[in-house]
Amino acid sequence: MHILVGLLGVAAAVYFFFIRARHAADVAHDVVEMASDVRSAARRFGFKRKTNVHPVETIEEPNLAIAAIATAFVEMDDLPTKEQRDALDAALRSQLGLDSSAAQEATILGHWFVSECHGPETAVPRLSRKLFKLNGKESFEPLLTVVDSAVSAGSGSLNEKQREAIDEIRRVFRVS
Repeated sequence: MHILVGLLGVAAAVYFFFIRARHAADVAHDVVEMASDVRSAARRFGFKRKTNVHPVETIEEPNLAIAAIATAFVEMDDLPTKEQRDALDAALRSQLGLDSSAAQEATILGHWFVSECHGPETAVPRLSRKLFKLNGKESFEPLLTVVDSAVSAGSGSLNEKQREAIDEIRRVFRVS
């Protein structure tokens, strides 16, 4: 009898470790898929990584910079909700004329740019300066419309960090 209990214990241990290994493989697969999503989005927007140059400085499309700034705004308000992500996606499609897949890829790349800037507080000024260099004051109104749509889907009002970021954007675009 004790041999049977021992065999059951060994079988349970093997099963437990098998399940844990399978879960680890699934997590690794998910990480690889996320990386491929970022790579494919980068290819679609023509993004090329250059050595000794910050990724934000290699942005060549104003729509990508707008999406990255809006993503940073959403991330300043704690964790983004599904409603905020959906509102951001809808605003990018309506204001910038992106299709659904391009809007999703722009937000994926936007999140990556924000992480490369070490957070949304440092990303907004850097991305705003790059957007101003790319397109001048023409991008100011579409940017504010996209940001407003994403923020209103969340708490509905700007928090202190977001107000400071709006002030920084106004300074960069030289708008009072």
